[in-house]
Amino acid sequence: MSFDVDIRLRVGAPGRHFELDVRFQTQARRTVIFGPSGAGKSLTLQAIAGLLRPDDGRIRVDGEALFDCARRIDVPARARRLGYLFQDYALFPHLTVRQNIAFGLHRGWFNPGRADRSAPVQRWLRALALERVADQWPHQLSGGQRQRTALARALVNEPRALLLDEPFSALDPSLREQTRTELQGLLDDIGIPMLMITHDPQDLDRFGEQALHLADGSITA
Repeated sequence: MSFDVDIRLRVGAPGRHFELDVRFQTQARRTVIFGPSGAGKSLTLQAIAGLLRPDDGRIRVDGEALFDCARRIDVPARARRLGYLFQDYALFPHLTVRQNIAFGLHRGWFNPGRADRSAPVQRWLRALALERVADQWPHQLSGGQRQRTALARALVNEPRALLLDEPFSALDPSLREQTRTELQGLLDDIGIPMLMITHDPQDLDRFGEQALHLADGSITA
């Protein structure tokens, strides 16, 4: 798996703006973009995922152009085949655990049914130890269960890579190390490449096979 990113983006209001100018290439199975809050990490990850459009540049994954301003290529987010784990997990409060996971497979106007027993949903309920809480609502879950639900939703479509936005910051400090160990074990089991952004040095130590430092909108090392 390779990422080739060379993008520019300007955001903000008149008199107050932020400029993102990010260039990097990586072929590592686990890459961590590390930097302080406000450095542009989430903007970078959202651009790779297709959740926002850069002003200029290109994004290639495994040699495939997902975005190329000069060639007018901008592949829709769903077609990029990249699983995205949001920092706050972004679970739908009106859907059960099972429905939230099934939403990753959903294409229609209506929400997945509460009785969904499709094979991919059942697989990730088992793999992430969520069968016991499959019919519960997000507000009834622990922090670790909410994260695993969001992770299952990101993986249910069998993406070619996983994008993680500060995956442990919403957890109590006492849960973070346990959850890091669980995620590391899952990544080892399924062999999926990962691109993570974080400001936590412990995440960098655990997952940074290749480390990139982002500060003031640019990669510095």
